[in-house]
Amino acid sequence: MFDLALAWWEYVARGVAIYATLLVMMRLSGKRTIGQFTPFDLLVVMLLSESVSPGLTGGDDSVAGGLIVVVTLVALNVAIAFISARSRKAADLVEGTAVLLGRDGKIFKEALRRNHVAESDLEQSLREADCPREKMKYAFLEADGKITILQQ
Repeated sequence: MFDLALAWWEYVARGVAIYATLLVMMRLSGKRTIGQFTPFDLLVVMLLSESVSPGLTGGDDSVAGGLIVVVTLVALNVAIAFISARSRKAADLVEGTAVLLGRDGKIFKEALRRNHVAESDLEQSLREADCPREKMKYAFLEADGKITILQQ
């Protein structure tokens, strides 16, 4: 149950490599993926979890191996949060920044396209903010994937 199939450091290295790869992939996939899961997005996340599981433990089913990977992943998460809280550059790199999607009633279609946001999602956010397009001062896609509307 506690016998390791691999050296302890290999579990740590596997955890770091997979964590870093998934972090980069999530950042590259766009803000909307993180902010609002569609059923397809949820399916992808579930399949990602299943597909990386063997890579994390190298096929080892021991409790100790699993615990080493868990401690590594939690430590990485705490380290990223610690660094992001103290460095604006690191926070922008890891979490992203807000993107202007529209101003003064005009929607920037290129910004929508670059950020994989459907115009209907922006229109829905306008309705939720009870703001007609003509009264929109700014529309931002926040780093967490939510759309913020500021009225004139």
